[in-house]
Amino acid sequence: MTAAPDAAGTPASPAPSGPRAPALPGRRLLLAALAGLPLGLAAAPAALAHDREETAPVPRTLYLAGDSTAARKYADAAPETGWGMALPFFLGPRLTVDNRALNGRSSKSFADEGHLAEIGASIGRGDLLLVQFAHNDEKSEDPTRYTEPWSTYQDYLRRYVAGARERGAVPVLATPVERRRFDAEGNAQPTHGEYPAAMRALAAAEGVPLLDIQALSLDLWQKLGAEATKRYFNWTDTEEDNTHFNPPGAIEVARLVARQLLAQGVLGNRDTRRLDEEIPESWITWPAS
Repeated sequence: MTAAPDAAGTPASPAPSGPRAPALPGRRLLLAALAGLPLGLAAAPAALAHDREETAPVPRTLYLAGDSTAARKYADAAPETGWGMALPFFLGPRLTVDNRALNGRSSKSFADEGHLAEIGASIGRGDLLLVQFAHNDEKSEDPTRYTEPWSTYQDYLRRYVAGARERGAVPVLATPVERRRFDAEGNAQPTHGEYPAAMRALAAAEGVPLLDIQALSLDLWQKLGAEATKRYFNWTDTEEDNTHFNPPGAIEVARLVARQLLAQGVLGNRDTRRLDEEIPESWITWPAS
């Protein structure tokens, strides 16, 4: 039997009992040093996750910077659902999701409009900054959003990475979730050009954890097939949307993200939950616009 979600849309969880264990000196030193870590050091997230396994969990926030595929949707857009709306269902109660993703933004426009700076004013030591962009970076006809994969796209992503690290937070890059596109033989097709490869290369060079959601979602669409994937995208009686998700699609993409946060050592076992459980669509809610 599943628990009903709370007012924020996250299923209720029992409050932890007993006193909180004091933070170990090693953890304090690790967090204090995070802001000054060399950019090539890749072991910090795994070390953090291991350290959390041996101490009482500390409340933290996962900030999500991204586009419409991840963003919070409102009642006038239902049943369209950003995968960020479903992510809390898979994370432990001490990890809060602050979904700052916005419709129509690229890595460039999100930063140029000041939204990255707004995250910087709130994010703190031990928090996470999860970044997914490319859908709108690809729009070469729009100079306010367009970035070139191997130059300006990487340049902007470095700003997100540096901003998180300067504040002692952990940056995490996620390649863009794939659209629904199949060829005549029923093979799922990649749609993001060089952007996923550029992000992979940057993550490797900067020592940033990478969630390869592009590859994982493309594989999932291939397994489901052209017809079955319609159930995961925002197909309605009046619209055939092959980019944005409905509740089942958002839930499954969020599951991919949560599994990768664990697999890449960004989170520990106590930071995740329900990774293999069915999530009721009724847990998704759309606030009034």
